[in-house]
Amino acid sequence: QVTLEESGGGLVQAGGSLRLACQASGPSFKDYNIGWFRQAPGKEREFVAAISRSGATTEYASSVSGRFVISRVNPLKTVYLQMNSLKSEDAAVYSCAAGTSISHMIGGELAYWGKGTLVTVSS
Repeated sequence: QVTLEESGGGLVQAGGSLRLACQASGPSFKDYNIGWFRQAPGKEREFVAAISRSGATTEYASSVSGRFVISRVNPLKTVYLQMNSLKSEDAAVYSCAAGTSISHMIGGELAYWGKGTLVTVSS
């Protein structure tokens, strides 16, 4: 069992940066890969980034590669998403999720979800 809670969203100007955090509770955090997803109004949810259990492997959507960095600190049960050079199209509700396989997570197979945090980008 894993409970996830996101924080760090807010309003930022285009070109600026934000760092999101995904705080987990429960004894099984280290057993899960963690991913970030986002959903903008009127659009489908999309994969943003994922990190493996150990943190050794990361995956990024092409739209954020080179601008976003995902990391995790297992003793703190926390996963971060550093977002740089933000664009208006990055505005969305960002949610973190836990899954057993990164490839399956990208395909939508997720075991646990957080409620999300809103990122607004002003131009």
